[in-house]
Amino acid sequence: MKLDEVRTGQLVRITSIPDEQIRAQIIRFGIAAGEVVTCIEIIPSGPVIIAKNKQEIAIGRKLARRIGVESAVHPACSVSGGAHHAVS
Repeated sequence: MKLDEVRTGQLVRITSIPDEQIRAQIIRFGIAAGEVVTCIEIIPSGPVIIAKNKQEIAIGRKLARRIGVESAVHPACSVSGGAHHAVS
């Protein structure tokens, strides 16, 4: 499944990030393969908002279509408050 296919509130584990440049870009926000994140919101025709460690990150829809994820069992993040970042 791809990140743009998840539902709001769903916990997912990042399974694949398509290329080195994108990995380098999103690792600055603590997102890497194996990380568990929560889908906070999916903006119609816009970004997918995910949260990890009180930090919300907007992932552009084109990029979200390329990031592989799987359903996760354990929450690894909190969504209350925190910083907001955008990655496209």
